[in-house]
Amino acid sequence: QVQLVESGGGLVQAGGSLRLSCAASGRIFRINDMGWYRQAPGKQRELVAVITSGGGTNYADSVKGRFIISRDNAKNTVSLQMNSLKPEDTAVYYCNADVLTPWGTRDYWGQGTQVTVSS
Repeated sequence: QVQLVESGGGLVQAGGSLRLSCAASGRIFRINDMGWYRQAPGKQRELVAVITSGGGTNYADSVKGRFIISRDNAKNTVSLQMNSLKPEDTAVYYCNADVLTPWGTRDYWGQGTQVTVSS
């Protein structure tokens, strides 16, 4: 099995910054894409940012220029630096990883971490 553990959420004022981190552990052969998703109350979960094993990135339009995703392949970690936060960024943020294990490849999710941006 594979576990993803997130950290770094919290309460911040608009315009502030937060950094989320996610560490993957378990029977991991290789991690392909890693990403961050978020879900606000009453809304569907949406992609925030994704990074490939080679470092290619893709961002939701709403966070481009403000958020930066990065990863450390040696440590199986992914981070999300969130700057110039807005109240509309308030959501539960989930880490996601596409992982190759001895039993095949599948998506794994973290438990989620709350980010609250006050106006």
